[in-house]
Amino acid sequence: MRKPLVFALLAGSITLNGCLAAAAPILAGGFIGKKKFFDKKRDDDLPSSSRPVPPVAAAAQPGAVAVAPGQAIPAAVPAPPPPAPGSIPPGMQYLYGSGEASAISIQAYLGLTDFLLARASDFQVGHPVPSVVLAPGATLAAPKFMTCAANQQPAVVLDIDETALMNLGYEADDSQRNGPYDQSRWDRWETSGIGAVDPVPGALEAIRAARLAGIAVVYNSNRSAATSDSTVAALTLAGLGPAVHLKNLWLKGDGGNPGSGKDGRRWAISAKYCVIAMVGDQLGDFSDLFNAPDMGLAQRRAMTNSPMLRMLWGHGWFVLPNPLYGTAMKGNIDDVFPKDRRWTDPGPSIGNVPGPVSPQPVPAPVPAPVSASPVIVWPAPLQPAPTPVPAPAAKPRSSAPPVEAPGTYGPVQPPVKK
Repeated sequence: MRKPLVFALLAGSITLNGCLAAAAPILAGGFIGKKKFFDKKRDDDLPSSSRPVPPVAAAAQPGAVAVAPGQAIPAAVPAPPPPAPGSIPPGMQYLYGSGEASAISIQAYLGLTDFLLARASDFQVGHPVPSVVLAPGATLAAPKFMTCAANQQPAVVLDIDETALMNLGYEADDSQRNGPYDQSRWDRWETSGIGAVDPVPGALEAIRAARLAGIAVVYNSNRSAATSDSTVAALTLAGLGPAVHLKNLWLKGDGGNPGSGKDGRRWAISAKYCVIAMVGDQLGDFSDLFNAPDMGLAQRRAMTNSPMLRMLWGHGWFVLPNPLYGTAMKGNIDDVFPKDRRWTDPGPSIGNVPGPVSPQPVPAPVPAPVSASPVIVWPAPLQPAPTPVPAPAAKPRSSAPPVEAPGTYGPVQPPVKK
């Protein structure tokens, strides 16, 4: 997704009882990842767009000053200094430099490949395959999906920025800047930075496998339709083409929807293809319902794990990491951390239990005094085994066979001759 890489704290008016903050905005000088936030309208799906940060208490905002009635409004707090040359925000380190982020992306795309090949087999034998695009009128609590026609080609729909393409050149430049979002700079990047991108790890192999299996690859991005030729060139140079505008490339303004919502474009794509999988780095890459204005942070997170939607993750909906920008970058401490799961460091000691102490040297053992009592040896020495007693010899038997006496039962000894 095109991303707001401008990290920062909220700068805007603060409403306080007895204060004139509503009349004079007070700039906050805080930073997140060394990127400042300036309150201007922007598209959360654009790489250089700052996402809104919920307001925090005035005391928690560096440089925020309450103004009592009758007092003069103080001068604006000076902007923080620019980042040190060569330093980059932790989110950029993670997404663009770490093996961990690469492994997560490869894992997602390997899962996508397995899923697409299984669905392709179903198509080949004539089994019905469902669409994963929510239909008009659906809700997250009661989802219903588009219907695939029998003659439609299966397709996978991908976002572009930080899903298929990594905007390395733009982000490297942006990491060394400090200031408000500049849409014209992003427009210049779209047209002149086509050679400074790379495919997201795993994307190239998954897209090739999809096409070999007869599955169309379609892109749905909030890049500008006015610069579609440059986007086509960037995808082609990265090995992710071919891409043809309004055939397998849909951009902001296409599908009769001028805004950044993607549902209208998804429905237009679904009129041509049976969309069996979608890939993105924002929940809006799967449904605009996740970005409803009345949906709170906790509710939005809970819906991803609802019984009606949870089985779509990895089974039609595939998400990639993006710790830098977009609709995910919201919430203060109360929004993110439940109050019943808080912890306060008790310090080095708890109650009467002393804290950790340095280990003391162990003294050498003192030999036991010699006792006059008899020494007991343990275990006792083995005693010689007793001599076995021979069994008594058997009495000799007569060699004459036993005979039976008349009128008796059993053998009797023969009479002794005299």
